[in-house]
Amino acid sequence: MRYDEFLARVRDRGEYADQDEAAQTSRAVLEVLAERITAPEARDLAAQLPAPLGGTLTAASADRAASYGVEEFCLRVGERTPAHAHSPQWDVNAVLTSVADTVPAGELNQLIGRLPAGYAVFFGRAAPTGR
Repeated sequence: MRYDEFLARVRDRGEYADQDEAAQTSRAVLEVLAERITAPEARDLAAQLPAPLGGTLTAASADRAASYGVEEFCLRVGERTPAHAHSPQWDVNAVLTSVADTVPAGELNQLIGRLPAGYAVFFGRAAPTGR
């Protein structure tokens, strides 16, 4: 998927005013995601995304993943996004469902499987059973 196509999906899902707001929100969500996953996971995911977004993931990644739940994830996104009528959860969902549209199912399932169950819904997936 091309960068402009990705942003168009985020803009539509998030009901943002324009591509710039969709881009800013996408960067914020991916920066926080990069902190939450390992550097190899971030590189794998980055390879599947359009170049500017992949670069955001790899630039923000660390050797060791931070450990926090979905509430903290959303709080961190909220600190990085512009104030608007939507909640950080709305922003996270708009971006990560667009990521889910872009990444092959097997790789997406691996990523979701490494995150606590509460993250799956942001990718438009049901929470895995048995966790």
